[in-house]
Amino acid sequence: MGLMEVENGASAGGDDVDADIIAKTCLLGGFSEANETRSILSSLPEVHGDQRTTEHVTQRFLVIMNGYQEQPHLLDPHLEWMMNMMLEYVRREDCPPSLLHLSFKFLYIICKVRSYKIFMQILPHEVSDVEPVLQMISRQDPKDLETWETRYMLLLWLSMTCLIPFDLSRLDGYLMSTGGKKEDLVMNRILAIAKVSKVKQKCLGEFLDWSLTMISQSRDTSVRDMVLDGALQSLAKLFKHGKRDDLLQYAPTVLQCLEQKRLSESTEAMLRKLNVKLIQRLGLTFLKPRLAAWRYQRGSRSLVANLSMSLQSSSGAAQTPQDSDEQEEDYDIPEELEAVIELLLIGLKDKETIVRWSAAKGIGRVTGRLPKELADEVVGSLLDCLSFQETDSAWHGGCLALAELGRRGLLLPSRLKDVVPLIVKSLTYDEKRGACSVGSNVRDAACYVCWSFARAYEPKELEPFVSQIASTLLITTVFDRNINCRRAASVSSGTFPHGIDIVTAADYFAVGNLNNCYLNISVFIAGFPEYTKCMIDHLTAMKINHWDCAIRELATKALHNLTPQAPDYMATTVLPQLLKMAGDTDLHSRHGAILACGEITHALYKVALQTNRSILNIISPECVDELKTIHFKVSADEAACKCFRRNRRGFGGALMRPAICSLIEKLSLSKLPLKNDPVLTGWQWVIDDTLVLCAQAAVVSALSALCEGYYQDETGQVDSQMQDVLVSQYTEGLKSPQILTRCGSARALGCLPKVMIHNKLSQILEGLEQMCTITQKEGSFTEARRDAVRVIAQVCAKAGVCAHGRPDSVLCSENAAEVFGVLLSCLNDYTMSSRGDVGAWVREAAMTSLMELSILMASSAPDVLVPELDGRPLMCCLAQQAAEKIDRYRAHAIKVFLRLLHSTDPAIPHIPHREELLHIFPAETVASLNWKAPSEAFKYITQLLGLPEYQYHTLLGLSVSVGGITESTVHFSSQSLFDFLKGIQGDSETLGQFGDTLLRIFRDSLHNDRVSVPLLKMLNQLLNNSCFEIFTTQENHQFCVDILDLCKEFKKSKDISKLSACVSVFCGLIQFQGKVRKRVLSQLLLLLCHPFPVIRKTTANQMYEMLLTYDDIIDAEILEDVMTCLSDTNWLSDLAIVRTHRNQLCDWLEVPRPQLVAKVTVYHY
Repeated sequence: MGLMEVENGASAGGDDVDADIIAKTCLLGGFSEANETRSILSSLPEVHGDQRTTEHVTQRFLVIMNGYQEQPHLLDPHLEWMMNMMLEYVRREDCPPSLLHLSFKFLYIICKVRSYKIFMQILPHEVSDVEPVLQMISRQDPKDLETWETRYMLLLWLSMTCLIPFDLSRLDGYLMSTGGKKEDLVMNRILAIAKVSKVKQKCLGEFLDWSLTMISQSRDTSVRDMVLDGALQSLAKLFKHGKRDDLLQYAPTVLQCLEQKRLSESTEAMLRKLNVKLIQRLGLTFLKPRLAAWRYQRGSRSLVANLSMSLQSSSGAAQTPQDSDEQEEDYDIPEELEAVIELLLIGLKDKETIVRWSAAKGIGRVTGRLPKELADEVVGSLLDCLSFQETDSAWHGGCLALAELGRRGLLLPSRLKDVVPLIVKSLTYDEKRGACSVGSNVRDAACYVCWSFARAYEPKELEPFVSQIASTLLITTVFDRNINCRRAASVSSGTFPHGIDIVTAADYFAVGNLNNCYLNISVFIAGFPEYTKCMIDHLTAMKINHWDCAIRELATKALHNLTPQAPDYMATTVLPQLLKMAGDTDLHSRHGAILACGEITHALYKVALQTNRSILNIISPECVDELKTIHFKVSADEAACKCFRRNRRGFGGALMRPAICSLIEKLSLSKLPLKNDPVLTGWQWVIDDTLVLCAQAAVVSALSALCEGYYQDETGQVDSQMQDVLVSQYTEGLKSPQILTRCGSARALGCLPKVMIHNKLSQILEGLEQMCTITQKEGSFTEARRDAVRVIAQVCAKAGVCAHGRPDSVLCSENAAEVFGVLLSCLNDYTMSSRGDVGAWVREAAMTSLMELSILMASSAPDVLVPELDGRPLMCCLAQQAAEKIDRYRAHAIKVFLRLLHSTDPAIPHIPHREELLHIFPAETVASLNWKAPSEAFKYITQLLGLPEYQYHTLLGLSVSVGGITESTVHFSSQSLFDFLKGIQGDSETLGQFGDTLLRIFRDSLHNDRVSVPLLKMLNQLLNNSCFEIFTTQENHQFCVDILDLCKEFKKSKDISKLSACVSVFCGLIQFQGKVRKRVLSQLLLLLCHPFPVIRKTTANQMYEMLLTYDDIIDAEILEDVMTCLSDTNWLSDLAIVRTHRNQLCDWLEVPRPQLVAKVTVYHY
């Protein structure tokens, strides 16, 4: 039961509760199953012979151990005693094989959870353990697949004992043969095998032949072959740890085999990686182990040496490679090395990162053993990878290889002039592929190159390139789309000018937020003059035309914020460039350029205000003329106009129209001198034409700025002609058959400034109120009604409140009641569509608008808020919404309810039962509750049932929740309701009042399926839980009679769920005494012959359960016959057959048989 409560709470509490519960269950405090584990391990000697018990114990142990996969360190204090218990069984001389294998299986389970590297450290590693381990290994059958865990653990144990040095003479025991006879001494057998020369001569060649045979014979390299995988891994390890002199003669043969096999073309990434790893080891085998004398060295790996060098002159800090050939030993480079390097270069272009990374490390290792000239050729080949004819994989691999060369000092300073420009290009590498782009891995690798260069070279070597690298790296830090690239660049930028200050502001966590990078960090970095223009140029050239719309919008806002750093450069250079881009054929470039023009113009206007200048003194007249007429570039001539109109609903229109509206907004806010300019007509046309297509925020903001900027003079007097035109146009749009036109017109009315609303408030409110009304003829228009409800509050807030004002100018006593009535009626909007309860959008908007208006009127004109207007109806309707089933809207209703209740400045008047409400919802408690969680919300809401003013609406909302289908909502709402009713069981008057309210809701909602069906389900739960037990003691109680009469209204319904709910209610009403019981039985017997077979079957089942529960309602003599008839009859058969059994039941129960009513056919002549 406790688990069920947690699950219900989690599912009902929303995301916050889910996350909280998940966090709690994943955080373990310790190994709580230690005692159970000890008992399981102690039982192994008794259970190992029984297969069934063994499987049960093993499964339980697996469950315990797997619970610590996420926190295996909690097992550390217990590993030793668990291991000792099982090794004690293993070391017994009489240990049965089944117990030995079971013990090692348990050890393997522990090792798997904790990892073998940790577990092997606690294994016994005395000399005395070597011989027993060898003895056990010798007894194992490699072909036995059931005991592989034993061999695994023995090999792991042996590998640990081999690390301890000891005298081989101490191994003076014997290994027992399979027949029980003693064989040679252990020491002799080891020495016989360990003679190095014989091992090399006999085994090495055979092993290599076998490995190459396995590689050659493997057919399908598209599937990871375990034998091929193992052969490649073993060869790679052999050429890594073996002596060069022993392996050199075999290296050409192995390389030839790999070339013939063409593993680089395999579709299996791991095989390609092992191929590259083996090839690089072969390359190192071909070359003598040496440290290149020509490499660039900075400092020393020794701290003492570095400290001693710091006392000398700075000229001796770095050792520059000398050109003298005597530092290098002349020797021939094998021909096979060319093939090795070629294969490694191919690996750099592989499509998998693990292969490229392995190839890059191989390039670095092999190059470190080459002469200077050949190493320089390798560098040249790497630079060829960084060309725009290559793929992003080649760029990534090339960057990784350059970083490896730089880190090892193999990239000489003389090559930096060729490398740095390519690295700078890599830092901004971004190639579009379809709807996205590739290149984030290239930019990340380029940051690694910069990081390695900064630590590999002396400052004087990098000095010519510092400005170029630092600026590009900082651009990546703040403007890269990928968070990993931003963080990598942030780490790498600390060694460049102003690095400490920049890294402090742009640390690991700060660059994690893209908005913060573009809007805040970029401004800080641009404060350093050497980075200002390069950041602006990058945004203009690379981000304004980016494929991601979000990046383009952020780039324009960043340009707005950067404008004060270089206003002249923005006005004279950047803005003309953007105006040219505004006519570009590329949609993304055109979109970003138009947005950027508006943002920069607005920013320059702010700069002009701060410096007491006119904006015309900053922006040239030519630019102003182009800014005014940007929209004509899209719709000037007839052909373009047709294209513009044709693409209104396409992708181009969806981008360009909001962009042009944003430009209009910014130009209007910038107060360009355009009063009475013909361009205003064009701007207004664009806004009006866009409003009927997409009522976006940009369009509404543009209209608001245009009205405030150009439709009123300096004294605040409105242009009456434009006021009449706009208000009439938008109020007519509220009647449009197009939903987008309605939404756009409503939002347009909401954004009009106060001077445009003056003297037009009545006209605007009338149009909005008509649109809030649902009419069958016009359709629902749910989104439009939601917008209209929001706009009513916005318009009234702008107009203001005055108790005795004019209704066409302000919200006053004359029109307040009508406004509140419309909003209150919207709280009853339960429109349903294929999207679900879309009326909830309207209800949510209505609750918010009512709250805003109530607070506005209480603060400005409390006299307008009469009790009939705000107090009782509003709070009761909010109580109903707070008791309903949808978590989001229930939480919103409670928040509005509490905001009005606890408001003190201003205080909302006329709230019924204010003191009782404050006692139920104390401010210090309700603030911390999660109202979306039914487990927390309903126990407070049901207390409103005890307040007469709120009982009807609260119970109306609760009926929908208790009778709903969401398990968590039903559980907690019904439990809270039962708790309330339990508290009033002793008060018959209060319970009677509750019953009367329930009946009133039933009557009012009789033809409303949204309420009636859940209400029946709730009534069934109330009857089953004996919530009306007081009424059942009285004969023919009126409550039962009324419920029965109301349920009979549904007998002609064709709704299966409603009929099934009625059957359940009838069965619950049987507990009432008197003549009403016969009436209930009569209704149930009628339903046994219902035309729907499923209803007949449901009724029979419910009656059978009813008789089991209330066995005293009929005589005991006929009880068995009645129940047998109900259970054995096939109620799904024909009505003629079913009716016979039904009539028999009527006779037994002494209920009159129902009479068939003949259908009367009326003929019209």
